[in-house]
Amino acid sequence: MDWAKQRDQENYQTSQEQAVKDINQVNELIEKRRSIRKYRGDKSVTREQIRLLLEAAMFAPSACNSRPWEFIAITKREILDEIARVHPFAAMCATATAAIVVIAIPQEGKPEGYFPQDCAAATQNILLEAAAMGLGSCWCGVYPKTDRIAEIRALLRIPEPKIPFNVIALGTPDETPVSRGFFDESKVTYIV
Repeated sequence: MDWAKQRDQENYQTSQEQAVKDINQVNELIEKRRSIRKYRGDKSVTREQIRLLLEAAMFAPSACNSRPWEFIAITKREILDEIARVHPFAAMCATATAAIVVIAIPQEGKPEGYFPQDCAAATQNILLEAAAMGLGSCWCGVYPKTDRIAEIRALLRIPEPKIPFNVIALGTPDETPVSRGFFDESKVTYIV
């Protein structure tokens, strides 16, 4: 075997080994992520961490690369407390040290109607990036509940047609919930 072929084989083997490591890291991260509802108040989420979370969000796929989103990053204690008060399932914002509100921008024409999937993909990226950083997070749905949309819109002065899609509470976890996710073969249909 000549040197070039041997090098190519070694590079292929190394890239395959790296691919397996990468897949394992992604799977571990997915399995590690939890919805955290209790945070330590002694360690704040930094501006740099928020920036990295938002970068991850903006790498999410979207229909026709429309990117129908904006984000509001919140660290102001009074606003976090008010979110906990007005959103019936966001009480954890009272102990969170930050939150990101994902804002959906409905599109007209092509690609109309895909903002829920696009904003959900951006949200999942935030949740996974938070887990990778050792932060806790919790996705609190706002859209499509009209009362929640109205409350969060009023609190954060979000103009129409923009829609508050969700609130993501963030902070240093003060709990370690057990995993609730699992693979359920009965939910899968294989077409071969």
